Amino acid sequence: MTRLSVRTRLTLVYGSLFLVTSAVLVAVTYLMTVQSMNAGFGMENEPTITAADLQALAGGDRVDALMDLRDRAERAMAERRADVLERLLRGSLATMAVLGVVAVAIGYVLAGRMLRPIHTVTATARRLSESTLYERIGLEGPQDEIKDLADTFDGMLDRLHRAFDAQRRFVANASHELRTPLTINRTVLEVALASRKNPPETKALADVLLGNTARHERLIDGLLLLARSEREPTAPDELDLAEVVRGALDQADLDLADREVDADLAPGMVAGDPVLLERCVGNLLENAAKYNVPGGLVQVRTGTADGAAFVRVVNTGKIVPEYEVANIFEPFRRLRADRVGSADGAGLGLSIVRAVVGSHGGSIETVPRAEGGLSITVRLPALSPR
Repeated sequence: MTRLSVRTRLTLVYGSLFLVTSAVLVAVTYLMTVQSMNAGFGMENEPTITAADLQALAGGDRVDALMDLRDRAERAMAERRADVLERLLRGSLATMAVLGVVAVAIGYVLAGRMLRPIHTVTATARRLSESTLYERIGLEGPQDEIKDLADTFDGMLDRLHRAFDAQRRFVANASHELRTPLTINRTVLEVALASRKNPPETKALADVLLGNTARHERLIDGLLLLARSEREPTAPDELDLAEVVRGALDQADLDLADREVDADLAPGMVAGDPVLLERCVGNLLENAAKYNVPGGLVQVRTGTADGAAFVRVVNTGKIVPEYEVANIFEPFRRLRADRVGSADGAGLGLSIVRAVVGSHGGSIETVPRAEGGLSITVRLPALSPR
């Protein structure tokens, strides 16, 4: 059901009020006129007495002549009364119609003036992003309900601005504090592996610890990227999803050597962060390659359909239950290894995909394939061709 805007509803209220008032005015005027005409319709409307009427009165049939004259007078008065009332009614209805149109126009203008501050609040809210949270409405005028709303909104923006500043500082500090000790540990372990003085047992232990360190580094990188991905791009670029996919396919860390890759890349222009979108597509490809069968298929499609640019990644693999599909986009949630054959990774790949797509105003559709594997389609708002 379509909801009317506040301006339209106020206009209808104002217009209806004026129309009801006009209708009451017309009804009262009409009733008063009827009463006046019934009470004071005088002899000025009596019928004209002709020579034949005088001869009839002078003759013997005076009663019949008087009765006929009375009937003619009553008919003349009734016709006159009906004519007056009809003209009065037509004039009143025309007046009411004009007043109704004027009332609607005045109500629309007044509603617009009353709602202008709310339009200011709405325009400011639409314009805001993480990079412009310093803007304020600063509404001037009397301290009414709308002014209270604008001041409350400005206070909320102050709190959000402080929260985003704290988040940025936390991410920067966490990146430094977490990466530094891991980098030191990795350097020490690499030196231990390269040294000829250490026994094989020490090198084996260093190799295991180096693998754990690398996994922790990937986990930290994923967490920091996830925090960044959830923020709206501050300066989006015009990108072709086909080129983004080509860049992701060229990445050296994609384990597609023993997979058959079928790529059909049609243009699909979007606005977004190139680094985040390439990472999003890269995670989809990594997921398709990792949760696959030896010699399996990874199919990639890009293009535009229904006003949206899309990237579709399809892979083969074991059958994925429908009830587990909703969980794979949650952080640290993975399908069980006995179902898809892999337990590697930090469980953040598809969480980052969802965060990137959400920050770009897109959507994700995930469909389990009957023969095994998944079909994941990412849709982003397409740019209009120039």
